[in-house]
Amino acid sequence: MILPGKTIGILGGGQLGRMTGQAARSLGYGFVVFEPQDNSPAGQVADLEINASYEDETALQRFADNVDIITYEFENVSAKALQFLSSRKTVFPKAECLYICQNREREKKFLQRKNFPCAPFEIIESAEDLEKAIEKIGRPSVLKTADFGYDGKGQMKIKDEPYEAERIWNCFGLGRAVLEKWMDFEMEISVMVAIGSNGGTCSFPVSENIHTNHILDYSLAPARIDSNIRKDAESLAKEIASTLGIVGLLGVELFVLKDGSLAVNELAPRPHNSGHYTIDACVTSQFEQFVRAVCGLPLGSVGQHKPVAMVNILGDAWSGKEPGFSELLKSDDVKLHLYGKAEPRPGRKMGHFCVFGEDTSDAFERAKKLKATV
Repeated sequence: MILPGKTIGILGGGQLGRMTGQAARSLGYGFVVFEPQDNSPAGQVADLEINASYEDETALQRFADNVDIITYEFENVSAKALQFLSSRKTVFPKAECLYICQNREREKKFLQRKNFPCAPFEIIESAEDLEKAIEKIGRPSVLKTADFGYDGKGQMKIKDEPYEAERIWNCFGLGRAVLEKWMDFEMEISVMVAIGSNGGTCSFPVSENIHTNHILDYSLAPARIDSNIRKDAESLAKEIASTLGIVGLLGVELFVLKDGSLAVNELAPRPHNSGHYTIDACVTSQFEQFVRAVCGLPLGSVGQHKPVAMVNILGDAWSGKEPGFSELLKSDDVKLHLYGKAEPRPGRKMGHFCVFGEDTSDAFERAKKLKATV
């Protein structure tokens, strides 16, 4: 058990690291950030920000020397760096979990090998592979880069109209890839599972995810699904987390198919955008739970106070002017969170806000109206 008063090291300086660090601070921990770019959102509120490449072992050693336990806030961290750090300090989730989840090919093969439901897929290395895979999987289908894809980046949908595999592959141009069958789903949902180093396990209320241009736009909790689907989703997510050997948090994105069955879309071994609603709507936030889990503290209650809609605020809201937050700030039952990013860019997540309602649909309707004011 790593008790309050110790220092947590976080690899990555984005908003997830910032909110994890703030939760750690409220429990009495210090925290240090390792991030290649200076003045990161997490670094702004950390005790120390170390800026260096993930390949810089001297800087990694300095990082390890200044902390008592290490975790990470996103997957695009060198597995080699994590292995280096693991030989010096405890790292949760373990490097093996990151290695699987940071690469779509390894993640899909893990799910397939362990008989977890997911979209049929094929590995693609050439236009010839793509031609054969399309014939096998059919259309529509989705071509996804094996590495470093997120928020729809590194993805290309192959539709029903006539196509030319070589032209598609050359246009894609991102190397080794995975072709997935397009899933005819009713909605996407997320389950955030926490497993503590002391063995405790729990999951947060299932959220319903709504995307615009491949980027999460709204997360609604509790999801508008029946109790059987909810139970199946929670059970499946916990089984995946246990099989993967997670200590910390695992975000499990699932498709709810037309027949009510589930298929795994993606895994994230850290706090997740769809879990931001927990900061304001739950007894324990996903970030506090993350800290509790990796430090071996008892897991907190995941009880939800009220139905909620979480809305992402993207850099598009600036569009040459300052966005109007006044309606959010003067509205009852609305909480605003900004991440301290200096440069707003289209598609960049700059913050989020949460809106409470009498039920999930009421919260969603209020959130849509308020988003228009921003």
